[in-house]
Amino acid sequence: MSYLARTDDVPRAERCDFWRSVVSEAFVPLEATFPAGVDGFRGRLSGGTLGPLGVFDVDTGPHAAHRTRGLIARSPGDYYKLGLLVHGSGVLCQDGRQAVLGPGDFAVYDTSRPYTLAFDTPARLLVLIFPQTMLTLPPQTVSEVTATTISGAAGIGGLISPFLLRMSHLLEEVEPRGGVRLAANVLDLLTTALADRLDTRAPEPAGALYLRITAFVEAKLGDPGLDPAQIAAAHHISTRYLHKLFHGEGTSVSAWIRERRLDHCRRDLADPLLRHRPVSAIAARWGYVDASHFSRLFRATYGVSPRECRAGQAVCAPEQDTDRAVL
Repeated sequence: MSYLARTDDVPRAERCDFWRSVVSEAFVPLEATFPAGVDGFRGRLSGGTLGPLGVFDVDTGPHAAHRTRGLIARSPGDYYKLGLLVHGSGVLCQDGRQAVLGPGDFAVYDTSRPYTLAFDTPARLLVLIFPQTMLTLPPQTVSEVTATTISGAAGIGGLISPFLLRMSHLLEEVEPRGGVRLAANVLDLLTTALADRLDTRAPEPAGALYLRITAFVEAKLGDPGLDPAQIAAAHHISTRYLHKLFHGEGTSVSAWIRERRLDHCRRDLADPLLRHRPVSAIAARWGYVDASHFSRLFRATYGVSPRECRAGQAVCAPEQDTDRAVL
């Protein structure tokens, strides 16, 4: 890496002031505070660039870095920073939010607004800094997700975190032109992660969303724990909006699930190829683990018991008044 500064080369009494100047020069002007009685603070910062993207490896002792309103007024800088914890732990505060970071986790923050990044114990982190204009998301949109933890262990974050760590080790091997392309790819990945976090996709028409939800529910009918909260979470909507969608179709979430489960059970009971399968097994296949409850619900819906339906003693047709809040 082309940039290197370390406190080991500085007298112990001057290390805190030296570190303040190091981080301010590498990023944007920052204030740094250190634990009371600290003696011999140790820090190491190395870095380089990939086109417009600054990439820094920071190995630091306990301290806190502050971007204050006064510093912003004196030295404005419209940059975004990404902090990725390699080891240790850290807490990032901005916009009234607090992101607690563990190894592999990362968060984005905005140098044009106050923030604090604090470490209570020695830590190492990867820091990316780049102009806000390089990110295709609008600033007001990004402001909704600053100082929120993006896990490096799952989802898109689980892909990005190891990629960034690997990339930081290859800075000296990347040619300038390749560096520009790589920086663009990194920022595209980051945009994808933030967009996923924000769910910034265009709102889906209610009718299309209803069809997508019913297809999801159809595939999950065998899950006894299927409920409105799970369905809403899977589609990034509130349970209130979920109920509104089904109400607009003249039904309810519970009624729709119940109707589909019972219809599948009725078909299986009437299927000659499944006559060897116990009624309780058919019920369990479609989410009814309590055989007695299933039998009562089936009779209330079709007017006959499951065994009578299987025996063909009566036509299984839904009763009219079956909209009860049970599944």
